[in-house]
Amino acid sequence: MSYVFSFGELRRIYTDDRPWPQNVKSTFSGYSIGKWIDEDGDGKFDVLEVETRHLLNPRVYDASGLPFHTDGKTVVKERIYLDKADKNILRDEITVFDSGLTRPWSITKTAKRSPKARPLWRTAVCAEENARVKIENENYFLSADGKLMPTRKDQPPPDLQYFPRKER
Repeated sequence: MSYVFSFGELRRIYTDDRPWPQNVKSTFSGYSIGKWIDEDGDGKFDVLEVETRHLLNPRVYDASGLPFHTDGKTVVKERIYLDKADKNILRDEITVFDSGLTRPWSITKTAKRSPKARPLWRTAVCAEENARVKIENENYFLSADGKLMPTRKDQPPPDLQYFPRKER
């Protein structure tokens, strides 16, 4: 049986045992293949393991603005499951493997089930308060005081040829 999980049309997770396709165009949501696991052997699937590849760059890990490596070989692995102690909590253990990192980067996200009969599902992706700035082919970060900052050691400043310097 084949299932496609769609999260607000932002992402699809294919769980039909398909192999990784040879030629995939990278997208912001990437290409995700998942597998259901019966972790405790009770005959019920309790964990969805997902691997995502082919993520379109430029991308960042989180609000810090640290960019993914530009080689396009980033792999994101997830384990999604209901908390064993509280079935109203969904956990998503996320691990990112990327050439720009010295080791994998991990985080666990949680979501709480709404008791409402018709909960409001928010599917919008909002870039508000995004402190990452791309100028030409370089990624920079805006500090809390609004100043442009580098995202890596020895990063060159942007070309300021159209901004004449004032005499002090």
